Amino acid sequence: MLIDHPLPDTDAWVLSLAGAELPVLRHTVEAFDKLRTQAESVNVRSLSGIILQDPLMTLRVFAHLAQHRRKTQLTDITTIEQGLLMIGIGPFFHHFDKLLRVEEHLKSRPKALLGLLKTVNRSRRAAHWARDWAIHRYDLNVDEITLAALLHDVADILMWCFAPELASRVEERKSAEPHMRSATAQVETYGITMLELQQALVRYWGLPQLLTMLMDHSNANNPRVRTVALAVDLARHSANGWNDAALPDDLRAIQELLRISDDMLPQKLGVDADHILPLLAPSNPA
Repeated sequence: MLIDHPLPDTDAWVLSLAGAELPVLRHTVEAFDKLRTQAESVNVRSLSGIILQDPLMTLRVFAHLAQHRRKTQLTDITTIEQGLLMIGIGPFFHHFDKLLRVEEHLKSRPKALLGLLKTVNRSRRAAHWARDWAIHRYDLNVDEITLAALLHDVADILMWCFAPELASRVEERKSAEPHMRSATAQVETYGITMLELQQALVRYWGLPQLLTMLMDHSNANNPRVRTVALAVDLARHSANGWNDAALPDDLRAIQELLRISDDMLPQKLGVDADHILPLLAPSNPA
């Protein structure tokens, strides 16, 4: 299924995307194939680590958990490890057999595949930063923060999967007009923003309420939500280098969240100080 024109409204987008089979990364399928023959000795942590490298596979697991939720289950499952314990290793490999590879799905559209892989890489970076900052802040459940950051931009990934021509058009608009807000380009091209679509999709798929809250920018005063939002913003704004005009504000906000000095910031981000410190100079006020 490929969509080459804007759909009428958010509901139409949700129904179209949710009705399609979600492909996953080739690396994920290959890693599962290696483990499948030794399922009895596979541990939850190692399998979880593979899943968390792939936002699409992570989404598939949570959608499966929501679809098969037991009536006796009183609380949401909010981490992949919890989910695997609920499903069981053997049944997991049975349920997720013969997965569609995104590289196969987009084999005739290399530009779209590249756009998808870049967005996946951005999501991984956001998840890495969010996890590191949550540990720094002594958050009680780091895995939830990590998941929320990883899945935050899943709507963008789905557009590269199923509406590649439109996704390319959005990128072209943003490249032609660097100061254009992403939401403006999205509304003009898709008819909706990706944030609106993401929120609608996570509700439709029944993602845990806590994860939905952590991805909701209207809760930005909550430090956990702010951790996710800043990690996602930094990953997006730094994706094409460290000269984006929004980065000085991002960096100051991160310093405020983590309560760290200018000198500590590059180390906390894992980025060369030569990229970071000029952005914190007085000529780049927050």
